[in-house]
Formats: sequence, structure tokens, C-alpha cells
Amino acid sequence: MRELYIGVDSGTQSTKALVVNLKNGKVQGSGQRAYGLIKGLPTGAKEQDPETWIKATAAAIKSALKQAKAHASEVKGIGVSGQQHGFVPLDKDGKVIRAAKLWCDTTTSTECEAITKKLGGTKKTIRCVGNAMLPGFTAPKVAWLKKHEPKNYRRLATVLLPHDYLNYWLTGNAVMEYGDASGTALFDVARRKWSTPAINAIDPKLAGALPEVIPSDQPIGTLSAGTAKLLGLSPDTLVSAGGGDNMMGAIGTGNTKPGLVTASFGTSGTIYACAANPVIDPQGEIAAFCDSTNRWLPLLCTMNVTVATEMVRTHYGMSYAQYEIEARKVQAGCDGLTLLPYLEGERTPNVPNGTGVWYGVNTRTNHRGHYARGAMEGVTMGMNYGLRRLVDLGVKARQIRVTGGGANSKLWRQIMADIFNVEVVTLKVGEGAAYGAAIQAIWCVAKNRGEKVKIEDLTARYVKINSSQTTKPSPSNAKLYKEIQLLQDELSGALRGSFRRHENIWRC
Repeated sequence: MRELYIGVDSGTQSTKALVVNLKNGKVQGSGQRAYGLIKGLPTGAKEQDPETWIKATAAAIKSALKQAKAHASEVKGIGVSGQQHGFVPLDKDGKVIRAAKLWCDTTTSTECEAITKKLGGTKKTIRCVGNAMLPGFTAPKVAWLKKHEPKNYRRLATVLLPHDYLNYWLTGNAVMEYGDASGTALFDVARRKWSTPAINAIDPKLAGALPEVIPSDQPIGTLSAGTAKLLGLSPDTLVSAGGGDNMMGAIGTGNTKPGLVTASFGTSGTIYACAANPVIDPQGEIAAFCDSTNRWLPLLCTMNVTVATEMVRTHYGMSYAQYEIEARKVQAGCDGLTLLPYLEGERTPNVPNGTGVWYGVNTRTNHRGHYARGAMEGVTMGMNYGLRRLVDLGVKARQIRVTGGGANSKLWRQIMADIFNVEVVTLKVGEGAAYGAAIQAIWCVAKNRGEKVKIEDLTARYVKINSSQTTKPSPSNAKLYKEIQLLQDELSGALRGSFRRHENIWRC
């Protein structure tokens, strides 16, 4: 009889589920359900109904199990990956109080400034939690609720993140693990505990609403009777700690020991590495997260990757194949067309009031192919801004493992290699976060059985490089992109004041 594990990745746009065979790590079945954001919200507000995630997760799991022709007795564990930083408020009865504010919500800049001031400035904030206070994190979202919806805040009994809420639905247990907790800006990353100063900067009573934090190799519990029945699984099925999508993506790409770097090109863009010790950025641009293997995960995040390419693609009514064809017609550098890709504001660098800027538009560059390639180049240089900062902090990139929708494009992989100026590889299982969640579940079940197994041994066994897609940088293109990168950095710095004025004009 097979021994199977389910990995779930609950993202911003869809939920994916994989059924993985313990014997060889092969994906036996997959399922996916798409959804969107709540519409009609104020500028910068990004919210979803958590019930959306539950319905999508149940549907994706059922679909994957059906494709795998799996019996309930074969499934031993489930791991859940979820979008980081979102705020799911529960009342004393475990009911959702209001829609979840997501990682990409940029309405909390004022709250970030207030918390930072109470903590004594940015440097002291970083010393408290390992990170600067950014709009994407959970802490300012809690402060926002207290300020703007006091009646809802008074009902607040439990603070959860998206993947924690799915674990709660699966098991009935409300807990967190180190990785996802470290992205709240309420957690002391270096010491792996809730930060009293950060909590007190919002409300001392908030401490009572923060759940227990457990190591990443521990189980949350087993499936509740109701959820087990709904999914057609055994109530004995173990649910692992799970983690944020970047933490699970690190596992799913084999980034479980120092020396490797992963880049995810999805709705957002992330670059991260496994570290044996905390990597604290005194400038606060690199997130000093814990990972979901009980190590650390220095990470940069940009908010606009496929957001930009999808804007161009849909504007011109192109299929994905047509997009690639048009972009290939244009040479590296797009004849001087450069995108500052702050379409949804930006997190790295921290420009929450930023907007997208096309620089170098003229009669030569005002063509679909230029915009198609320019979007690819612009968002990749945005990510490279953070990669250079990681290098400054001692993280070396000998190879970058890429995942997410952008990794499917041959042209884009070459652009990545040229801009990063390092070898780029893909993985045979492209859904890194869902695959990583399944591997973590395998690890958790094994340890629960008393087996001595290391997560890096499991990833070495299961995670395989797709060697046919290995891409090396072009020296001439790398040299050109280095110059364009300096231009993008210059534009970003020069326009900060203009972004603020623009926001003030259109806020009225």
C-alpha cells in the first residue's frame, strides 16, 4: 500500500494541492481552485474572506485525491503553506470577525509610523523584532483594526495568519510556528518568542490574543472529525506545523542548508536563503525571518512581479505564448524602455505610496514587444535590488533556484540569469510551496514516529533539478543590465517625494 502526503499552498490568487508518494517523492495527483480579492475597497486595501480559502482548499484536496486514486488509509499527513503576514481575527468562539487583510495591503503606513515611534525609531524596532515595521506585516494591521474598527477590535480573541487559519479549520487547534510568526513584526526573530515591547506598542492586552508558537517539526494535531469527513480522510491524519509560502517554498526547492538561494516569481517576488544564524539587516530592507525547518530565512520581497506582466498581457489581449513571442522580438534593454514596477506600491525598497513608471517611452519603444519585455526586465531588476542587499549581508548566490509562474518562461529565465549574473535552474516539481508543505508533513510524521531524520536529507532525496532548463548568464547582457539597474535605482530614489505628493493629490 502506498504512503501518501498532501501539500497545500493557499495563495493570493488560488489554492493548489499535491498528493505526494513517500517512496519516490512523485506527485500522484494535483488540484487547483482560483479566486480573487474583495472588490470595491479603498485604494491600497487588499482583503479576502477566509471562507474562500476553506472552500478552495477542500476542493483542491478532493480533486488531487481523486486524480491520485487515493484511499483514506493511504494518506498519513497534510502540510499547509499560506500567504504570509495576513491578519485573520477570531472572536472568543473561534469565528472570523471580519475579512482578512492581506500581505499586499498598504493602508497601514500611518500605523507603522506610530508603532515605530513608540519603539524608539527604526533601529530600536529592528533590535526588538529583527525587522523594520512595514505595511505588509501583521502588527500594523492589528493596530489598524484597533484604530479604525474599535468594535471589532474589542471582539478580538485570537490573531491568526492565513495558513494558521487553515490549520485551525483542519484540526480545531489555534497555534503558530516559528517561520510564519516571524513575519508578524510581533515576534523576536533571534530569540524565537513574542516581543513584549512590540506588543505593548499596540496594546498590552494583545498578548492574550497571540497563540502558542511551536517548532516547525511539530504537528498541529490530527484532522477534526468534521473536516476528515468532508475531505474523505481518516481523523488520524496528522497535520504538520506548515508555514508561510516562502518558508514552504524553501523546502520545496531544496533550500534547507546554507549556500542556496531561491527566487519565486509569482504575484509577488521573493528571494531568500537558508541561514544557520539570524541575518539582521540594520537598514531593515531584508526581512530577518525564521524558516520552517528551525533555522532562519533572510528574505526580500517585492510586491509586483506577474502583476506587471499580466497588466501588459491583458492590455494587449495576448496569450502567454504570444506574450513570449512579442517579447523575444526586442533586444536586451528594450531600446531604453525601463519600468519602475511599483504598481501596487512597493515593499523592497519600502515605497508603499509608489506607482508604476515607464521611463524611455518614445516612438521607437511604444510597442507591445517593448512593454512585454520591459515588464519582465523591470520586475527582475526590482528583485535584484534586494539580492544585492542580501549579498552585502553575507549571503552568497552560487546558483538561484527559481519557482512560480515566471519560471515557466524560457526568455524570462534568461533575463533572470543576465540580471542576477548567476546560473538559474528550475525544479522538476514546479509548485515549490505545495511540494515543500508535503515534504514538511513527511518530516513531521517521521519524527512523530520516533525516526531520526533531517529535513535536508529529505529534500536531497526528493527535490530534483530540471537540468534541461539550466540557464547561464550572457556576459554582454549582464554588463548592460548592470547599467540599467543603476538607472532604475536612481529613478526610485528621485521619485520618492513625487510619489508622496501624487498620493496627497489623489487622496482628496
